[in-house]
Amino acid sequence: MNYIKTISVLGSTGSIGTQALEIAKMHNIRVIALAAKSNATLLIEQAKEFDCKYVCIYDEDKLELVKEAFRNTDVLILSGMDGLCKLATLEEVDIVLNSVVGMVGLKPTLSAIEAGKDIALANKETLVAGGELVIKAAKEKGVTIYPVDCEHSAIFQCLRGNDRKQLSKIILTASGGPFYKKTKAELENVSIADALNHPNWSMGKKITIDSATLMNKGLEFIEAIWLFDLKPEQIEILVQRESVIHSAVEYNDHSVIAQLGVPDMKIPIQYALLYPERVECPTKPLSLSDYGTLTFGKPDLETFDCLSACIKAISMGGSMPAMVNGANEEAVAQFLSGNISFLQIGELVMSVTDELPNESINSLEDVLRVDAMAREFVKKKSKM
Repeated sequence: MNYIKTISVLGSTGSIGTQALEIAKMHNIRVIALAAKSNATLLIEQAKEFDCKYVCIYDEDKLELVKEAFRNTDVLILSGMDGLCKLATLEEVDIVLNSVVGMVGLKPTLSAIEAGKDIALANKETLVAGGELVIKAAKEKGVTIYPVDCEHSAIFQCLRGNDRKQLSKIILTASGGPFYKKTKAELENVSIADALNHPNWSMGKKITIDSATLMNKGLEFIEAIWLFDLKPEQIEILVQRESVIHSAVEYNDHSVIAQLGVPDMKIPIQYALLYPERVECPTKPLSLSDYGTLTFGKPDLETFDCLSACIKAISMGGSMPAMVNGANEEAVAQFLSGNISFLQIGELVMSVTDELPNESINSLEDVLRVDAMAREFVKKKSKM
């Protein structure tokens, strides 16, 4: 069979990964390698369905289960960080989809770049924590990073065919999450179930909590700066409740170009994997008349500390973006474990910008060190 492209999918059992496989099946894309964190059962099913040559399970305690499923086959079974990096550098691969969650995605991204592989990037933390390292390496290797987040994909599309020198600003849209217009007093007793109830999107727990705290938008704010070479003051955050306008770009003549679509991640995933082609997508078309009205608002930077912390962190530069990211990952884990309240997530993330020293970032080791420092800081604070 003649495939149009060969891909490796890191994070194949998550929301982005499963939708990417649906697109691969529809458009004759060869899936040669799959990696998952811990969902061994689904990983095995996917790898058999797509006849993969390489399979990686990140959690070592699931390794024997995966090995047993492929005993007496030619499938190469890998695990851990070394396995992720191997799948990111395979010679046969045209593009690597990195959709793992968290800081674990940074090293495989750098490995893929070093191997000269283009990347469809759905791992925000890669650019939030290691943006300077990643962008510098990508330029040196001539690697293209195709954004998978719907907001950054929208910006990427709106910039096509236009002179970047004429760019005034970008308008980064946000759904506002489940707690839009709530006050801090109203958020004091938020439950885990409340925070996981997103109005528009179906996502994993960590990303859904990030949307509720607006940390997700803060991470995207930082990511946009690196992806599109922007200054913080060139980004306006706009709450667009229906998640139909995915983001927009304003030019010097005050003309605004926006990208619209139903809230479905298949569109940006497919665009990243098949760029520059636009082909039939397994999602329903947008009907603006069905929506009738689109609503807009401003984010509440006082109530949602996480967003404020991200804007502050990228303005400070240095190690601060990596540290607020690490602090948030740990704080979300503490919240989901029932150890802290919803509002404490933002308080802990903001406290990192006030209490930890800002350092320069010159290597992956620097990123990992300050990330660990921020996580330990949050763990200690959570016990107070």
